[in-house]
Amino acid sequence: MSILIDKGTRLLVQGVTGRDGAFHTQQMVAYGTRVVGGVTPGKGGEKIHGVPVFDSVAQAQSATRANATVIYVPAQFATDAIFEAADAGLELIVCITEGLPVRDTLSAYHHVAKLREQSGGRGPRLVGPNCPGLISPGLSKVGILPGQICKPGPVGVVSRSGTLTYEVVHQLTRAGLGQTTCLGIGGDPVIGTSFIDALTLFEADAQTEAIVLMGEIGGTDEEEAAHFIRRHVKKPVVAFIAGQTAPPGKRMGHAGAIIAGGFGTAAEKMAAFEAAGIPVARIPSEIPRLIAVALERRRSRRRAAPAARASNKQRAARRSSSAAGKAARRPKKSRPGAPRRGR
Repeated sequence: MSILIDKGTRLLVQGVTGRDGAFHTQQMVAYGTRVVGGVTPGKGGEKIHGVPVFDSVAQAQSATRANATVIYVPAQFATDAIFEAADAGLELIVCITEGLPVRDTLSAYHHVAKLREQSGGRGPRLVGPNCPGLISPGLSKVGILPGQICKPGPVGVVSRSGTLTYEVVHQLTRAGLGQTTCLGIGGDPVIGTSFIDALTLFEADAQTEAIVLMGEIGGTDEEEAAHFIRRHVKKPVVAFIAGQTAPPGKRMGHAGAIIAGGFGTAAEKMAAFEAAGIPVARIPSEIPRLIAVALERRRSRRRAAPAARASNKQRAARRSSSAAGKAARRPKKSRPGAPRRGR
């Protein structure tokens, strides 16, 4: 099992003939992703790495029945690419491109959200921008995550950081802890899929037994995620917050990773998770041990549950048998007016 992508994902690549688009198309095809088409205006009819190229997303979707797309086009065209993909009816839109102006992203975000609302939640979902995409090991990969460091398993991973995702996934794999899906949601101030969205999907996925959440300084997404986990997530979660030594007012890596006005510090985010009973790793290398402990506790409880239910049934049966025995031994009362024996 996985979230968002699987063997049935039929992927388009917007910007397929560019440097990054062409390289990662080759990587995704080699991994086994069903890349059914690419889009570059003016280059329709060509092929790249065996993938047919179309002039527009609408043409590509009509010809290939694609249900997902990944965007590698330059920042000045990326917002239009999101609009085009959403209007073509694609279910999943993954925007790898970084450097989108916040105002442009906001307009794309609201457009996608409106279409999703109009379709009753079945419309397009945006991941990113400025994200590494996602991978469901052994099934499909959409984006730039390296497939060789992943392996199938029970751990869901969601992160604001791309390279931090790679580091932690590699450590999980080396520790024998495979993944259901590894999802990079992006580090911009406005993104299409939040931690809460990802947690909801992992909670509903039957094969995901535990979740790793990696946040960073800036914004309040992590605090909101901690409150959501406390109320709605039953599966164990392990958290990590990057930027613990970042100075206030200085952007660290991502556009959204900045402590402003005293808010969004690593200490505040870590405290929020700890208050919700969520273990917080101080350094990334602690995550595999913490998630292994969380998994073992969950599995122990699940192993103990049938025995506890059987024990409860046995106690209930004994109580019922005891009650029946007492009732049988209890002398019967004479009915009013009935003649007494011996008279």
